[in-house]
Parts: sequence; C-alpha cells; structure tokens
Amino acid sequence: MIDCLIEGLDHVQMAMPAGGEDRARAFYAGVLGLAEVPKPADLAARGGCWFEGGGVSIHLGVDADFRPASKAHPAFLVRDLEATRMRLAAAGVAFANGKPIDGYERGDIADPFGNRIELMQRL
Repeated sequence: MIDCLIEGLDHVQMAMPAGGEDRARAFYAGVLGLAEVPKPADLAARGGCWFEGGGVSIHLGVDADFRPASKAHPAFLVRDLEATRMRLAAAGVAFANGKPIDGYERGDIADPFGNRIELMQRL
C-alpha cells in the first residue's frame, strides 16, 4: 500500500467574471458569513477576493473566459440546514434540495456568478 501524500486541504479556488468583487463580497461575506482576508500583494493586482471561516478558505479568481461551474463544486458542512435555508431565503438565494446520501441532508445553491455550492448537514 502506498502512503498518502495529502495531509489536508488549504483552499478551494473558484472563478468569477472580472469586476465581480462587490457581488462576491455581498454573497460570501454578507450572506454566508465568511470573512474577507487580504490577498498577497503580488496577487491582488489580478483582481478577485479571498474569504475564510468555519475552517474553509475560498479564493475567487477572475477568469477572462468565465463560465459558471455547474457540476464541479465545493460542499460545505453546516450545523443546521433548515436554519441555513431560511437565512438564504431571506437573502433571496434559491435553495434546491439534494438527493439523499446516507448520513446527510443536503442541497444546492449558486453564488452570484452561477457557481454551484453544495450544503450538507450530518445527521
């Protein structure tokens, strides 16, 4: 058996169109409650923004040929999926129930750019 070379996950990179930083902040910080963290100076000129919270780091980078990711996605764990649904609804974010997976309740949302995000609650 080969030893695993991976020891953890540092961040998830997602794409967004140029000029979408304010919409990203409104959603990732304002709705999801993540904190914006500064990008390193040598990367800041490229645009985009980074967020952290709840043990996750999300890097949103500008893609000149942006297309939303409708299949590939991050899956975030939440404590209370029903409370999360209510908070999302109050913010005007649509929630679609996911297909059952043993041990989880789950559903999907989209960020302001159409990128799929899965939300999961352990049962």
